[in-house]
Amino acid sequence: MIAYCGLNCAECNAFKATQTKDIELKKQLAKKWTDDDNVEFKPEDIDCNGCKSERISGWCRKICKVRPCAEKRQVKTCAHCDEYQCEKLKKFLLKEPVAKKNLEEMWKILRG
Repeated sequence: MIAYCGLNCAECNAFKATQTKDIELKKQLAKKWTDDDNVEFKPEDIDCNGCKSERISGWCRKICKVRPCAEKRQVKTCAHCDEYQCEKLKKFLLKEPVAKKNLEEMWKILRG
Protein backbone atom coordinates (compact mmCIF):
# COMPACT_ATOMS: atom_id res chain seq x y z
CA MET A 1 0.00 0.00 0.00
CA ILE A 2 2.74 2.45 -0.92
CA ALA A 3 1.30 5.77 -2.04
CA TYR A 4 2.65 7.72 -5.00
CA CYS A 5 4.69 9.84 -2.56
CA GLY A 6 6.25 6.86 -0.79
CA LEU A 7 4.11 6.86 2.34
CA ASN A 8 2.66 3.53 3.45
CA CYS A 9 -1.10 4.08 3.45
CA ALA A 10 -1.63 1.18 5.86
CA GLU A 11 0.38 3.10 8.47
CA CYS A 12 -1.50 6.38 7.96
CA ASN A 13 -3.80 7.45 10.80
CA ALA A 14 -6.51 8.52 8.35
CA PHE A 15 -6.51 5.05 6.79
CA LYS A 16 -6.51 3.40 10.23
CA ALA A 17 -9.34 5.62 11.51
CA THR A 18 -11.39 4.80 8.41
CA GLN A 19 -10.85 1.06 8.67
CA THR A 20 -11.65 0.97 12.41
CA LYS A 21 -14.40 3.62 12.18
CA ASP A 22 -12.66 5.50 15.00
CA ILE A 23 -14.57 8.80 15.18
CA GLU A 24 -12.36 10.18 17.97
CA LEU A 25 -9.22 9.69 15.89
CA LYS A 26 -10.99 11.28 12.93
CA LYS A 27 -11.87 14.31 15.07
CA GLN A 28 -8.26 14.59 16.29
CA LEU A 29 -6.88 14.36 12.76
CA ALA A 30 -9.37 16.89 11.42
CA LYS A 31 -8.28 19.36 14.10
CA LYS A 32 -4.59 18.68 13.49
CA TRP A 33 -4.88 19.07 9.72
CA THR A 34 -6.95 22.24 10.13
CA ASP A 35 -4.36 23.70 12.51
CA ASP A 36 -1.34 22.55 10.46
CA ASP A 37 -2.58 23.54 7.00
CA ASN A 38 -4.92 26.44 7.72
CA VAL A 39 -7.67 24.66 5.75
CA GLU A 40 -10.84 23.50 7.46
CA PHE A 41 -11.24 19.75 7.81
CA LYS A 42 -14.16 17.84 9.34
CA PRO A 43 -14.07 14.27 10.68
CA GLU A 44 -15.74 13.00 7.49
CA ASP A 45 -12.82 14.48 5.51
CA ILE A 46 -10.58 11.89 7.13
CA ASP A 47 -12.22 8.92 5.38
CA CYS A 48 -9.62 7.21 3.20
CA ASN A 49 -9.02 3.76 1.75
CA GLY A 50 -5.54 4.64 0.52
CA CYS A 51 -4.04 7.06 -1.95
CA LYS A 52 -4.72 4.89 -4.98
CA SER A 53 -8.34 4.16 -4.09
CA GLU A 54 -11.46 6.07 -5.06
CA ARG A 55 -12.02 7.11 -1.43
CA ILE A 56 -9.21 9.49 -0.46
CA SER A 57 -8.85 11.81 2.49
CA GLY A 58 -9.64 15.49 2.43
CA TRP A 59 -5.93 16.20 2.85
CA CYS A 60 -5.21 14.34 -0.39
CA ARG A 61 -8.07 16.15 -2.14
CA LYS A 62 -7.35 19.66 -0.81
CA ILE A 63 -3.62 19.85 -0.05
CA CYS A 64 -1.59 17.15 -1.79
CA LYS A 65 0.32 18.21 -4.91
CA VAL A 66 2.03 14.86 -5.47
CA ARG A 67 -0.99 12.60 -6.02
CA PRO A 68 -2.59 14.56 -8.89
CA CYS A 69 0.77 14.85 -10.63
CA ALA A 70 1.47 11.10 -10.34
CA GLU A 71 -2.02 10.27 -11.58
CA LYS A 72 -1.62 12.59 -14.56
CA ARG A 73 1.73 10.96 -15.40
CA GLN A 74 0.24 7.50 -14.82
CA VAL A 75 3.14 6.30 -12.66
CA LYS A 76 2.98 3.65 -9.96
CA THR A 77 4.96 5.86 -7.55
CA CYS A 78 7.10 8.96 -7.88
CA ALA A 79 10.16 6.67 -8.02
CA HIS A 80 8.79 5.46 -11.37
CA CYS A 81 8.64 9.00 -12.78
CA ASP A 82 11.17 10.33 -15.29
CA GLU A 83 11.30 13.58 -13.28
CA TYR A 84 12.05 11.93 -9.93
CA GLN A 85 12.66 14.03 -7.62
CA CYS A 86 10.76 17.07 -8.81
CA GLU A 87 10.38 20.18 -6.66
CA LYS A 88 6.86 19.18 -5.50
CA LEU A 89 8.16 15.88 -4.24
CA LYS A 90 11.31 17.32 -2.68
CA LYS A 91 9.23 19.79 -0.67
CA PHE A 92 6.94 17.02 0.56
CA LEU A 93 9.79 14.66 1.43
CA LEU A 94 11.45 17.25 3.66
CA LYS A 95 8.69 16.51 6.19
CA GLU A 96 8.38 12.78 5.47
CA PRO A 97 11.70 10.91 5.88
CA VAL A 98 10.06 7.47 5.82
CA ALA A 99 8.42 8.25 2.46
CA LYS A 100 11.78 9.45 1.15
CA LYS A 101 13.46 6.22 2.28
CA ASN A 102 10.74 4.10 0.63
CA LEU A 103 11.04 5.97 -2.68
CA GLU A 104 14.85 5.88 -2.63
CA GLU A 105 14.78 2.09 -2.18
CA MET A 106 12.33 1.71 -5.07
CA TRP A 107 14.31 4.08 -7.27
CA LYS A 108 17.52 2.09 -6.69
CA ILE A 109 15.78 -1.17 -7.61
CA LEU A 110 14.24 0.35 -10.73
CA ARG A 111 17.48 1.95 -11.90
CA GLY A 112 19.59 -1.07 -11.02
